[in-house]
Amino acid sequence: MSPGKQASQSEAAAPMAAGARLEAMRRRVRFSRVAVWTAIAAGPIALGVAVASIPATVEAAPAAKSTAVRTAAAAIDPGGYAQVFVSAWLRSSADDETSAQARLVQSMAPDVDLPNPAVDAQSAPQSVSAVRSAQRADGAWAVTVAAQLPNGSVRYYAVPVASDRTGSSFTVTGAPGVVAGPARAELPKSSSYAMTVPEGHLSSAVGEFLTAYLTGAGEVDRYLAPGVKLTAVTPPPYTSVSVKQVLAVEEAAAAEQVAADDTTVRVLVRVEARDAAGRWPLAYGLTLKARSTRWEVAALESGAAQDGGAR
Repeated sequence: MSPGKQASQSEAAAPMAAGARLEAMRRRVRFSRVAVWTAIAAGPIALGVAVASIPATVEAAPAAKSTAVRTAAAAIDPGGYAQVFVSAWLRSSADDETSAQARLVQSMAPDVDLPNPAVDAQSAPQSVSAVRSAQRADGAWAVTVAAQLPNGSVRYYAVPVASDRTGSSFTVTGAPGVVAGPARAELPKSSSYAMTVPEGHLSSAVGEFLTAYLTGAGEVDRYLAPGVKLTAVTPPPYTSVSVKQVLAVEEAAAAEQVAADDTTVRVLVRVEARDAAGRWPLAYGLTLKARSTRWEVAALESGAAQDGGAR
């Protein structure tokens, strides 16, 4: 037989074999259906045998393994809890254990004794603030709380606090202890705002903007770069604002002429604001952008207490 005829027969045999397999599968399916209906008529036992004998034609994909998700409860700072406790403790008295402050202390720290202030003593604090929280061990905290007393002095208390595993509940585990206050940190010196800006276009622009921003004299929008949204302080807290010093990061801010369009500079502005109660030194970090020979405010930073840069 010639090779061409052999190839033709092979090509024809392939579809025939596939058709035979397909027909066999169809017969098995028809036989299975007949067996099921017969078993239903015969009763439950026969139905079980018939179902067990049906060939499986589709294999189910193995179920994906479930991934265990562990959510560790983040430790919650108990500073606010200790702050409330110290405020109530300083306002409570052992002579009146039924007062609201005393009951609050007892609910927060069942094992802590109440103080016993003198009758004419002014021990109630003007304000209480948590200044530091340190986790000593699993669930054990030490919170430092500052209390400003009526005479203006500040007293610091260390409060031991325990938390549960979730960090959702706390208990004061012991009486507070008076401790020394935190030391003042030494700030690193930086020359970020090293350029002194003389009186000129930029200093005038920031002065007019802050005057509108803090006194309500004029519209704030006229000093803003396109697309920038800032709302003036309402109600206006001051009656006048004067610029005392302007420091810049970029040299372009100190040039006599306004820089080319889209030039951006960062400045630290120190001003003196006045109201009926006195004079107040304030500082602002601003970003300005040049446009059409004028400086416009592009951003107002949250504050800039040091020459080292805006925060």
